[in-house]
Amino acid sequence: MNILFIMYDQLRFDYLSCAGHAALDTPNFDRVAARGVRFTNAYVQSPICGASRMSFYTGRYVSSHGAQWNGFPLRVGEVTLGDHLREAGMDCWLLGKTHMKADAKGMARLGLSPDSVIGARQADCGFDSWARDDGLWGVGPDGYYDQKRSPYNEFLKSKGYDGDNPWADYANAGVKDGEIASGWMFKNADKPANIREEHSETPWLTSETIRFIDDAEGPWCAHVSFIKPHWPYIVPAPYHDMYGHNQIQGPVRDPSERDDPHPVLAAYQDTRVAQAFQRDEVREKVIPAYMGLIKQCDDQLGRLLDHLEATGKMDDTMIVLTSDHGDYLGDHWLGEKDFFHEASVKIPLIVCDPRESANTTRGSTCDALVEAIDLAATFVDAAGGAVSDHIIEGRSLMPWICGETPSEWRDYVISEYDYSVTPRAEVLAVTPRDARMFMVFDGRWKLIHFEGGFRPMLFDLASDPDEFADLGAEETHAPQIDRMYEHLGHWGRRMAQRVTRSDAEIMAMRGGSMRRGILPFLVDGSEVPDDLTQKYRGPARQFHLDGPETQEENQ
Repeated sequence: MNILFIMYDQLRFDYLSCAGHAALDTPNFDRVAARGVRFTNAYVQSPICGASRMSFYTGRYVSSHGAQWNGFPLRVGEVTLGDHLREAGMDCWLLGKTHMKADAKGMARLGLSPDSVIGARQADCGFDSWARDDGLWGVGPDGYYDQKRSPYNEFLKSKGYDGDNPWADYANAGVKDGEIASGWMFKNADKPANIREEHSETPWLTSETIRFIDDAEGPWCAHVSFIKPHWPYIVPAPYHDMYGHNQIQGPVRDPSERDDPHPVLAAYQDTRVAQAFQRDEVREKVIPAYMGLIKQCDDQLGRLLDHLEATGKMDDTMIVLTSDHGDYLGDHWLGEKDFFHEASVKIPLIVCDPRESANTTRGSTCDALVEAIDLAATFVDAAGGAVSDHIIEGRSLMPWICGETPSEWRDYVISEYDYSVTPRAEVLAVTPRDARMFMVFDGRWKLIHFEGGFRPMLFDLASDPDEFADLGAEETHAPQIDRMYEHLGHWGRRMAQRVTRSDAEIMAMRGGSMRRGILPFLVDGSEVPDDLTQKYRGPARQFHLDGPETQEENQ
């Protein structure tokens, strides 16, 4: 079986028709949901691109892998999805975005050349790269936002789009009075992008994916990672005016949220992007473009599904649709992501397994608490491999997909955010080590803990599903706060760094050489008989070759 692992950047969980959006029609997302399972309580490990993706790609929490914000390198040697899948006999390819920064210092220290197979995989987050393009080619005072090569820009130049950066001048810009109208400016969101629709980013990556499907030899996992509907919010015709301001969902916000907000929330409500989205005229321009971008994503998903069916590969390809985080779009007086309300931290997740074992769950929803790190475990499980649960911290979703109810499942989900490099840390006067926050959510109660001496926030989603009332300062809710802190403390004490020895290996080592870390063996290399192993088991009389009680015993 193959795995088509599709990620959309900054796609909200509730902007699909199968998730209940009133105006946005996404028949191809719905088509996959009708053949698979839609998980309705899926959460990312961090509401920021880079940190979230590194958790998807390692199956590990953010504080475990350490790449806690955009541009923070994933340390060399971190075991990734590609490593796990190749061990299970499956290739792992990248098409599109990772937002991963390589640990160049670590690679140099170990003598790993980026031109080698191992070095290239280290630099591409463990994937073999088919067409990596991280998708943001803006230029600022320090030069390009991304210094890597852009296959998409090269494609545009081959089609006759001129200039050094046609991504910015055509794919992400409109035209006004004969001048370029940059898509970075919200006021231009209602203009059609200055590009033929078939040459825009989403169709380009779709075409690359079709080419991959036709040429690749399986079994493979293809991570197809679209940059849209992430900003710049601009989309080519006919999608630019497909939706009007009368079709957008009203903002999920309440004046009480601005009366006396938590100081960290207030700092985020005062950012320039948040202030822009607090204005109705901005939302009325940006959100129809955001919806148009999603509609284009859905149409291009239809191209992929049709190609899989036409080539007979639908029946042996698992399809996974998800996102790296959401988008506030003005909810809670915020823009971007960067906080822990549902609009930001909750994601769409649809899994379609074509095998007969999944027939009983087709077209169903599952409300179990799911984390982004679960996909790494799911893919290894689906590929027939053994999940290395001393490394991968997520849990396989295959039991849910196959209609089973696991005997034990998680009671809460965790998300983390490190804002140490953002202006908010300076505004709040917190040190880099204290500029961190954690969310723990048990399906009803959501606690947000802040380092740096701030009180926690608490929401009861049963009585307050819109998360308007912060109960964190109320004494009457102290028992709930204490209970949620117990969850957070239990999670914080997890075994996260003993990744070179599994529990099974440790159990097998008992009775062997504790000091050397090897299994007991005889001089001729054969295993020690059980009776002799038992004789020398235990801390008082360890059996090892370099310090036996007598030479006779050693022999």
